[in-house]
Amino acid sequence: MQVITTGHHLEITDSLRTHVNSRFEKLARHFDNVTDVHVILSVEKLIQKAEATVHINGATVFAEDHQEDMYSAIDDMVDKLDRQITKHKEKVGSHR
Repeated sequence: MQVITTGHHLEITDSLRTHVNSRFEKLARHFDNVTDVHVILSVEKLIQKAEATVHINGATVFAEDHQEDMYSAIDDMVDKLDRQITKHKEKVGSHR
C-alpha cells in the first residue's frame, strides 16, 4: 500500500506523516487489496481538514472530515474510510 500525503497551506511534519501512516495500517489489516491512498491535509482559517481517496480493487473510496485538531480529523476520516471499505468488502463477498 502506497500512502501519498500532501498539504495545502500546511507543512507536513514527520509526526503528521507517521500518524497518517500508522492509522492507514488499520485499513490494510481489514482489506488486503488497498493499492493506493492519497491524503490531503489542509487548513482553512481555524478548521483543520483531512480528506483521502483510497483506490481498491473494484472501487474508489473517498472520505473527508473537519475538526479543530488535525489529529482528530485524521482519526475520524480513517474511521469513515474503514466503514466504507468494510461495507465494500461485504458486498464483494456476498456476490461470490
